[in-house]
Amino acid sequence: MSIKLTKRIQLISRIFFMLYMLVLMYFLLFSDWYGRANVSEEYHYNLVLFKEIRRYWVYRHKLGAMAVFTNLVGNVICFMPYGFVLPDLHKIFRNGLLVIFSGFVVTLGVETLQLVLRVGSFDVDDILLNTLGTVLGYFLGVLYRWLRSRRYAKKKV
Repeated sequence: MSIKLTKRIQLISRIFFMLYMLVLMYFLLFSDWYGRANVSEEYHYNLVLFKEIRRYWVYRHKLGAMAVFTNLVGNVICFMPYGFVLPDLHKIFRNGLLVIFSGFVVTLGVETLQLVLRVGSFDVDDILLNTLGTVLGYFLGVLYRWLRSRRYAKKKV
């Protein structure tokens, strides 16, 4: 792949990543859609792993498909771009463990902010699901870059 194309991909990745992070922070900290605009007087938190996941699954018929999908699948999907794009931003993030750890730390930070600002709840299940999204995004990115490099190699021959 040419240096010019690589630089273009890095620039597009940086712009996309900044926009993605702004949108993500908006939805996780400020969005009316998820009740973030209302500041609670109490702290809400879940420190028991799988408690909220289990609750959403057990009460899926009462909560509705959209609420279950948003909480369980949405928490995974919303962090997939993080794991997918981060390796294109800097060489250090080509290390999968560092990408996953970074996704964990960002999620922990967001959950802590939600607790401190009382605009949501600190939930270890969200940390698990967001980190899983980072992992899936990273491996999809690895697969995509591998396929892209094979395609470029075939064009070069």
